[in-house]
Amino acid sequence: MAYNSFFIAGLFFLSNLAEALTDNTVSCYRIEPGTIAGIICADVLLTLIIVIVTYRCASFRRQKIDNANKVYMNVRANCKS
Repeated sequence: MAYNSFFIAGLFFLSNLAEALTDNTVSCYRIEPGTIAGIICADVLLTLIIVIVTYRCASFRRQKIDNANKVYMNVRANCKS
């Protein structure tokens, strides 16, 4: 029980310390909601592009390996006969 109260008191002290150390005359940079929405949309679009390119490259590689195996199996089958 004492550990929990010490932990809570420590968190309370640290939160007040952070507020005391900040300069109140500095204003925060305001970001418009449209800018945030644009950043989120661009992030989603970029993520989709990365996923699609990765999928296409993996599909092309898998198809290339499958085609190489088919050629190998056909050549091997022709050598047996």
